[in-house]
Amino acid sequence: MRRLIRRAGRLLLALGLVLGCLLVSPTSPALAQLHEHPSETGSPVLRSLVSLRDLDDQAWQLVAFRDGAPGAPLRLRVVGYPGKVRLDHPTPLLVRSGPFQWQLSDLTLESPSLAGDGRSAAAEFDLAPLLAELSQNRPLRLRLPGVFTELPVPPFVVAEWRSLGGAPA
Repeated sequence: MRRLIRRAGRLLLALGLVLGCLLVSPTSPALAQLHEHPSETGSPVLRSLVSLRDLDDQAWQLVAFRDGAPGAPLRLRVVGYPGKVRLDHPTPLLVRSGPFQWQLSDLTLESPSLAGDGRSAAAEFDLAPLLAELSQNRPLRLRLPGVFTELPVPPFVVAEWRSLGGAPA
């Protein structure tokens, strides 16, 4: 009986220490992380990558990127899982935030790597018109007709996207 009480006491002590450390240690909010790597041509690519789920619980990767120095075009690539989705082109991406709405042009067929990809699981859009009008890191709702009806994008992701334009390469 004493061994059982000692074990329970040790377990409670360990649990208390773990919980105490979690409560005392400062937690940082999700921070924007931009990643840089060279493109196939050697120019610097700065990107923000996030995986999100739409309201039907389907997973999507959103890759916002700039290929080149600050001022280069900003693109948003929406990637589904091959075999689960097939994207038709051109299909504009509809973006909503409160009373504001945008329609982003589908540039998929202009991208040699995507135009030749038979899986058709990705689409690329011009992100510049959206970012030019955003003055705050507002939550967004994306809609790709025939693919997903609503994909929520949290404000910290929008903050990453907004920082792409002027960040040094």
